[in-house]
Amino acid sequence: MDQEKLRTILQIGETIAVEFKRCSNRIENDVYQSVCSFLNRFGGDIYLGVEDDGTVCGVPENAAGDMIKNFIKIISNPNMFTPTIYLSPEIIKYEGKTIIHIHIPVSAEVHSFKKEVYDRVDDADVKVTVTAQLAMMYIRKQNRFTEKQIYPYISLEDFRLDLLPRIRKMATNNIEGVHSWESMSDEELLRSAGLYGKDRATGESGYNLAAVMLLGKDDLIMDICPAYETDALVRRVNVDRYDDREIIRTNLIESYDQLMEFGRKHLSDKFFIEGVERKNLRNIITREMIANTLIHREFTSSYTAKFVIEKDRMYTENANRSLGDGIITPDNMEPNPKNPIIASFFRNIGWSDRLGSGVRNIFKYSKYYSGKEPEFIEGDVFRIIVPLNEDYSYDNPQNDSIDELERENEEKLEKNQKRFGESSEKVRRKFGEKSEKDQIEIKKGSITDIQKQILEILSEDNQCSARKTAEQIGVSSRSIESNIKKLKGYGMLTRHGSARSGYWKVEIYRELP
Repeated sequence: MDQEKLRTILQIGETIAVEFKRCSNRIENDVYQSVCSFLNRFGGDIYLGVEDDGTVCGVPENAAGDMIKNFIKIISNPNMFTPTIYLSPEIIKYEGKTIIHIHIPVSAEVHSFKKEVYDRVDDADVKVTVTAQLAMMYIRKQNRFTEKQIYPYISLEDFRLDLLPRIRKMATNNIEGVHSWESMSDEELLRSAGLYGKDRATGESGYNLAAVMLLGKDDLIMDICPAYETDALVRRVNVDRYDDREIIRTNLIESYDQLMEFGRKHLSDKFFIEGVERKNLRNIITREMIANTLIHREFTSSYTAKFVIEKDRMYTENANRSLGDGIITPDNMEPNPKNPIIASFFRNIGWSDRLGSGVRNIFKYSKYYSGKEPEFIEGDVFRIIVPLNEDYSYDNPQNDSIDELERENEEKLEKNQKRFGESSEKVRRKFGEKSEKDQIEIKKGSITDIQKQILEILSEDNQCSARKTAEQIGVSSRSIESNIKKLKGYGMLTRHGSARSGYWKVEIYRELP
C-alpha cells in the first residue's frame, strides 16, 4: 500500500469502512466480529497495530506471519465462520513499525461468527438480535428486484380493474396526446406496463409483485405482504402519540391519493412564483416525498412505512434495499431504481419524473417552503426529512436565508408584472384580443383535449381550484397549472380578482367545435 495513502487513512480515522485494532501477538475475537460486520455491510479495511485515534503502535514483527496464518485458519473454519471466507492479509511497514492490513470485500451472503451475526453501523460492530434487522440484511444481499417475483395463480379478477379507466386518462393527459394504453384491453395494458412476466430461473409465468402492489385488491395485497402499510401521523400537540392518524393498507394508486390528501389537510399552502408560473410548494414537496416512499420501498420487509408531520419537520421512512449508507445530496447522488417497473408506471401517469429529479426538486423548493434544506439518508431504512416553519416566507426581506436564486425570482416576478400588467395596451392586444386568424386556428381544434376539459370545467364552475380540476380530469395539479398558463396566453381564459377570492372567465369556449 502507498505510504501517503495510508497516512491519509490514519489521519481521517475510523469510519463505516475503516477499523483500527491494537494487537499484541495474537488476534482477538473483536477483529473477527469486525470482519463479519464488514462482510455483511459494504466491505471495508482493518488495520492491526493501530490505536483508535490513528496512532501506529505496530504488531510484533516476528509474530506477524503466524498471526496471519491463524487468522486464515479461523475464517476458513465452518465452526467459527458461516459461510467461510478466504481473505489474504498483507504486512505493511510504516515508519519502522509493522501493520497488518486486511481488506474485506462486500459479500453476497449473510455471515456469522460463532453463530452470531454482526452488522456495521457507523464505525461500530453491532450484534444483530432482532428478527426484522436480520430480514433487512437478507433483503440487502438480494441481487434481484423483488417486485419481479412471479405469482402464477393470480388472475385478472384479483385486480382493481375499475382503476384502469382513470389510469388510461392520466397516461394520455400526461403526454398531452394519445397514449398507447388507451386502445389496449385491460390484460394488454398490464402486460405492456411490465406487470406480467416470466421467471427465467423457474420458467413460471404470471403477474408479479409490482402488479399486486399497484393494482391488487386489498385482500390480495394482505395475503402476499401481510405487514404492508403506510402510517400517516400528525404529532404537533400530542407528541407522545398523535393528533391525527391514518393507516393505509391499499394499492399504491389509492395510497398516493390518500397520502396527498393527508398532507393537504395538515400542511399550509405556500405559493411561489417561478417565471410566470404560480406553484404550490406544499404539493410539490409532498408529491416527491410520497412518490418516493411508494415507488422505492422494499415491500417484502415488515418495516412500517411512515409519513409523519411534526411542528418543525415532516419526514418519510420506508424499508430499503440499500446500496450504501449516509447522507445523499444532489452532488453525490447516484440514481438507482429499487423498483423500476413501479417507477415506470408512476412516470407514465405523471406522478413521477425521471430518476433522481425528486431529490433535486425537494432540495430546490424546500428552502422556499421553510428556509432550510432537507435531508436524505440512505440505509436499510430510507429517510427524507423536510424542515417546517409556519412563520417563514421566502419573499420576506427579513429572512436572512434568502439567497441569490430567491432574489432572481423576485426580479423575474417584477419584470413579468410589468410585462403582463393590465396597463399595457400591447399585452392586452397580444393576450386578450386574438386576431381572426388565431380564432380560426382555435376553432379548428388546435388546443389539446385536456385544455378543452379545463375550459369546460371552469365554464361551469368559475372558482374551481387547480387541485379540484386535476381530480376531475385525472391529471396532476402541475399539469393543470401549465395548461391554464397556455390558455391565458391564447386569450381564452382570464383571471379576475385575487388568487383566493377571485374567479375565472372563459372567453370563447362556447365557440369551440
